[in-house]
Amino acid sequence: MNRIIRSVQAYYDRRFSETKMLLGKQLIELQKQTKPEKISDIEFKVFSQWGDDGIIQYLIRNVELSNDTFVEFGVEDYREANTRFLLMNNNWRGLVMDGNIKNIRKIKAQDIFFKHELTARQAFITAENINDLLKEEGFTEQIGLLHIDIDGNDYWVWKALTAAIADIVVIEYNSIFGTNPITVPYNPAFFRTKAHSSNLYFGSSLQSLVDISEEKGYVFVGCNGNGNNAYFVKREKAAAFRPLTASEGFIASRFRESRGTDGKLTFLSGEKRLEAIRGLPVYNTRTNQLEKI
Repeated sequence: MNRIIRSVQAYYDRRFSETKMLLGKQLIELQKQTKPEKISDIEFKVFSQWGDDGIIQYLIRNVELSNDTFVEFGVEDYREANTRFLLMNNNWRGLVMDGNIKNIRKIKAQDIFFKHELTARQAFITAENINDLLKEEGFTEQIGLLHIDIDGNDYWVWKALTAAIADIVVIEYNSIFGTNPITVPYNPAFFRTKAHSSNLYFGSSLQSLVDISEEKGYVFVGCNGNGNNAYFVKREKAAAFRPLTASEGFIASRFRESRGTDGKLTFLSGEKRLEAIRGLPVYNTRTNQLEKI
């Protein structure tokens, strides 16, 4: 009986995925007729958690790409990820990484793993190992797109990453930090839920990411409408975009993912989210000093 249920479930999963792909292709055609004022205006979702599929499709049409290769880490089982539509619709080649071996096994069990050139690697990403991991898997030098979403040391990992240079970088920011130049202090073992029970103490502010992007030769071109992913394009390839300051492009998040000490959602919003982590240490990326929120 379980075998029959799994077979039926797999059939409907495939049909649902095919339907989503068809709708995604139609949305691309509609998007081509649009001249957005900001990149969040052309969002749509196929496999991304929010509207990032649409933004990525828009960017790859307007950036002269070095190649059709991507790297994304922090993907869980990859069923909801920002590069999956890129893999399936545009037939890009990619590397995905996640710290949980069960998630990697689930990825390798999916049809996309043999239908596309996808590499899946189990690894807990740190500033110390990121370059070696990319070298070991052959994703070095120029790549088309890099997406960093590890709910913690995102700033520090991007700062340390030198093995590959991406034309487009997508990186998660913590909207609760506002536009202050701060990030969580570096800890190679950082784990969001263990760092603070609220689940709100993680990552970097948008300002710190914009600062490091300028040092690395990128321009900031905007955020997704949900206020959690920022987009950067290599300066020499960003002629189609107006460079933004952090204040100009900042979008505040409104999703309510706070947790209580029992692990249950508490649905904090607005300034109450900041109050929940008040007094915790942060690192000022401009003064290079520890502060408290």
